[in-house]
Amino acid sequence: MNANHAAKVADYVAALHVLKHDNRLRSLRRRAGIDFASNDYLALASAPRMKKALMAALEAGTPIGAGGSRLLRGNCEEHEVLEAEAARFFGAETALFFSGGYVANFAILTTLPQRGDLLVLDSLVHASIHEGARAGRAEFRISAHNDLQSIENIIRDWREGGTGRVWIVVESLYSMDGDFAPLEELVAIADRHDAFLMVDEAHATGVYGEQGRGLTAPHERRENLLVVHTCGKALGTAGALVTASGVLRDFMINRCRPFIYATAPSPLTAVAVREAILILQQEPERQQRLANLVAFTHREIGVRGLRNTSDSQIVPYIVGDNSRAMRLASRLQARGFDIRGIRPPTVPAGTARLRISLTLNVVEDDVRAMLDALIEETRGESR
Repeated sequence: MNANHAAKVADYVAALHVLKHDNRLRSLRRRAGIDFASNDYLALASAPRMKKALMAALEAGTPIGAGGSRLLRGNCEEHEVLEAEAARFFGAETALFFSGGYVANFAILTTLPQRGDLLVLDSLVHASIHEGARAGRAEFRISAHNDLQSIENIIRDWREGGTGRVWIVVESLYSMDGDFAPLEELVAIADRHDAFLMVDEAHATGVYGEQGRGLTAPHERRENLLVVHTCGKALGTAGALVTASGVLRDFMINRCRPFIYATAPSPLTAVAVREAILILQQEPERQQRLANLVAFTHREIGVRGLRNTSDSQIVPYIVGDNSRAMRLASRLQARGFDIRGIRPPTVPAGTARLRISLTLNVVEDDVRAMLDALIEETRGESR
């Protein structure tokens, strides 16, 4: 590296050194070992039916790429069929397909909340929601996690001078802690304050609710509810479906820059998502098998005396220290278990952890072996 180039990148090098010193430097590694890391909860990513549906679509002439934005020539039959069927499946008035959950969250929050409005974000919502709030027009405040009184206090204090609309933004199932939002109470708060409620169902879609419709299904068709159903997790593919009223969908089509100015998602992806939704309806045993595996795992955790704060398929093992969390993850990976360490800023400082994800890519014997390995690798260490 010559001196001129070194000077140009010096700030980036310094920032990377800081991350390395704090044991937060990230790197890419190929998948290996038994899957306790993915979000492929129903094992649809490699399901034969998914592959067969894509092969049939290719044979029938479905294009690989859309070739343009949805408002130009990129609006394909596959997109419209998926959106119509998804709206029916989730019980919503309409659905709009985006290329991913991050894009969908960012798109909503930079389009629908207006200047003078207030966003109330749960402190543990996904990074895409925080980024959308920072880039949008509305003010935003952070509420304590799953704390209804914190939300009420923020709205009450803001109402002393604020006159716009309130938007409450939560996840139905939190991706790093595995706990659930109190949706019934949140719906009541939204109604009481004439507010919108936006719910990211990324880790609940396909796993919870009748036929995997998610935890918001009982509340769909409310004019003040928007839901993001990410398709890259339990649905095994990619993209995200935003379910909302027809008015909000039309507004996004006309004013949402991430929708208007982006090439449409691949029509093949739309085919894959549609097939995944059909599988949810036609193979309910997948959802039940996962529920059984989750219940089994939590029983085994209890038998072994391990601390557990989750009731879902996401099981955090809190370590605290960044370097210790990464060393523990490496040791478990060396024993054949793909478990990843999660550090700040993805989780709050001092809560570095292993994020153990339960999917149909593992069986009960894998879970037993993994938990036994975890105990062996932490034996004798202070907690």
